Amino acid sequence: MSEADPVVKMDLSDVEPRVGKLVGGGQVRDPLTGSDLRRWVMAMDYANPVHWDPVFAEQTRFGGLIAPQSIVSCMDYGHGCQPACVGFIEGSHLIFGGEEWWYYGAQIRPGDRTLQERRFHDYKVTDTKFSGPTMFSRGDTIHRKQDGSLVAKERSTAIRYLASEAERLGMYDQMLGELKRWTAEEIAELDALRHAWILSNREGVSPRWEEVAVGDTLPRRVIGPHTKASFATEYRAFLFNTWGAYDWVAPEGVEDPWINQNPGWTPGFEFDEEGALIDPRKRDGLYLGPSRGHVDDEKAGKVGMSRAYGYGATMGAWCVDYLAYWAGWDGMVRWIKADFRGPAFEGDATYFDAEVVEKREETEWGMPLVRVKLTLANQDGMKLVTATADVQLPLA
Repeated sequence: MSEADPVVKMDLSDVEPRVGKLVGGGQVRDPLTGSDLRRWVMAMDYANPVHWDPVFAEQTRFGGLIAPQSIVSCMDYGHGCQPACVGFIEGSHLIFGGEEWWYYGAQIRPGDRTLQERRFHDYKVTDTKFSGPTMFSRGDTIHRKQDGSLVAKERSTAIRYLASEAERLGMYDQMLGELKRWTAEEIAELDALRHAWILSNREGVSPRWEEVAVGDTLPRRVIGPHTKASFATEYRAFLFNTWGAYDWVAPEGVEDPWINQNPGWTPGFEFDEEGALIDPRKRDGLYLGPSRGHVDDEKAGKVGMSRAYGYGATMGAWCVDYLAYWAGWDGMVRWIKADFRGPAFEGDATYFDAEVVEKREETEWGMPLVRVKLTLANQDGMKLVTATADVQLPLA
């Protein structure tokens, strides 16, 4: 091996003993408010009126605002990544690698809280073109409402890597071209497609299971072009990113539980926990901390991302919202597994294309389900997300 390709290893001695154990994290203090909900769907560019327009929502069978299924990640500290980022790895960084969700039907409205139980599930290490030795770690979160009703279970995948190696390899430096400059005509096309999708099911009409056929395609959607402003708007919509929004909690009976320890962030991306008790910006994440690269090109380059980029948890929410909009008010997403293959970069737009690939009358949920394959890609066809979902639709 040449000097240009040095042998690099990750020290996982603080990771291995924690496999299978309950972990702690943040617990959001306050119930969801109507403004929290509206801020969330605004950031996700999800214009379903039952989630933001109280006049419209009051005239529906819901009698008021309801939250989208994606709100669960908004109401969780670290949007589900916490139990997958466990153990100290010096000089490391993290990007979100994917999510698997099971939704159990409890609906969330303004005034509700969610409580989480978290567990570090497992990990594996592989060699990647992006960062050399790379750890794919998984963590589970069970979400319940304040009355104990089961909302969802999430299994998240974190990609943890040595930032210096990702910077040295520069994979995205080689893949990305110049920041795209959209013409007025192209923007008009994006706006028209976006508007058509908003109108595709504004009234929440659910397709009937019997009427849906394998090969049916869902209405195309687009979000973008993405900007540093849109990335900042997304980040600020997650409740835990508000100053003083959460308490640290620990599972009972666990020796040395992982709660808010330093995972080994590379220099320049650390939190200042003590300083944040006086100046909360020091634990903000965007101003100072591991999320700085999302809105700062220089910082993005330091962790191998080349330029400002979006969030994995946001892409996961986009997928759930998109499918739930098609399913309508009498349907829902029961299960979805989304693999994040690359981020949404500044200047790009994200297109959604989906097809019904299977119908099952007998399922583990005790109800008929439709299986949908969903792909998110940028304007050049580069895949960002591939997802498979089971969607519940009403019977005729």
